[in-house]
Amino acid sequence: MTIEQQSPTSVFGTVAELLRELVGDVDVLGIEITPQTTFHEDLGLESIDLVTFASILAEFFGEDVNLAEFLAEKDLDDVIGLRVGDIADYVAARLGERG
Repeated sequence: MTIEQQSPTSVFGTVAELLRELVGDVDVLGIEITPQTTFHEDLGLESIDLVTFASILAEFFGEDVNLAEFLAEKDLDDVIGLRVGDIADYVAARLGERG
């Protein structure tokens, strides 16, 4: 199966795993990464962490998965409330466009 053929559930799993690598051992923090997990409130990530995560996603999935472009379309409250599922949905949509 190629990256483009991943199901949305599989994409979420990959995004969550990449996020675990960025955050560190979330099990120690007592956090389960679900589609509802928020970057700011639940994981305590700041905007610089999203920039780093954008680079990780682009390196793994390809340059057309441009998180910075996705975030630029959102207002500040939307970025603060960003959930892991939002990112996974975005990645899945971009991969689907590649198809």
